[in-house]
Amino acid sequence: MATELDRHAPVYVAGHRGLVGSALWRRLEACGYTNLIGASSAELDLRDRAETFTFLRRHRPAVVIDAAARVGGILANRDHPTEFLSDNLRIQVNLMDACLEVRTPRLLFLGSSCIYPKYAEQPIRESSLLTGELEPTNDAYAIAKIAGIMQVQAVRRQYGLRWISAMPTNLYGPNDNFDPASSHVLPALIRRFHEAKASSAPEVVLWGSGTPRREFLHVDDLADACLHLLEHYDAPEPINVGVGADVTIRELAELVARVVGYTGALSNDLSKPDGTPRKLLDVSRLLALGWKPSMSLEDGVAATYRWYVENVT
Repeated sequence: MATELDRHAPVYVAGHRGLVGSALWRRLEACGYTNLIGASSAELDLRDRAETFTFLRRHRPAVVIDAAARVGGILANRDHPTEFLSDNLRIQVNLMDACLEVRTPRLLFLGSSCIYPKYAEQPIRESSLLTGELEPTNDAYAIAKIAGIMQVQAVRRQYGLRWISAMPTNLYGPNDNFDPASSHVLPALIRRFHEAKASSAPEVVLWGSGTPRREFLHVDDLADACLHLLEHYDAPEPINVGVGADVTIRELAELVARVVGYTGALSNDLSKPDGTPRKLLDVSRLLALGWKPSMSLEDGVAATYRWYVENVT
């Protein structure tokens, strides 16, 4: 049953300057929301429990979207599991406990497709959660996000608040992290091919074998899906958000090279990890709610590359 949100009620977007949060902010503004609340990490450290409670008591939002997280690519997750586990657990617990105290009626917790088992049946249904072992390179981050899902479900069960959780696939778009050491695969490729073109490098080396398959969703489509879910979804189970199609890392690299205009050779560094062999989400439940993505991968990569050139280089 659809429940239209009050466009003038206070809406807090946690992490509003990040990749996801900034897209949510743009979408909320475009949809006519007039009372948006945001705080940078310098203004509010969600890892600090006292700060977080003070902030929520002051603002008492009607809707909270939790897009705040410590995130990174495969090497960052592999090399810093302690921080990925500890920081994300504290962010989630502090925020949701504070929201519970002020009885925030509507909350959307954003997780990640890495919550699912490494060898889950493809495409991955929401019911695959907790049915197998996790991918070791990002298991700490995954456990933190699974804990967030459990907290949403616990609050619903014990207090009856209409909180929900959504699991996006791999995301990209404006305000992404393009740092070569900590970025995800798509922004890393955009930067690598741009620099290779600029330096006339004869070859670009891809991490891993290039055979893993990944699904990619433009962050503006995710933001649109989040607002749709807040008005059309109310169940304890997490719901997948994706496009329902995937490509190999090699195919992705070739697409980025084409968009950037790089014409050199591609090779593979097999000493780098591949991660999960395939990670394609079953998005049938989301599609049944009347939502579908609007941006193709090629158009999305082209738009993201334009943003990168204009804002990062």
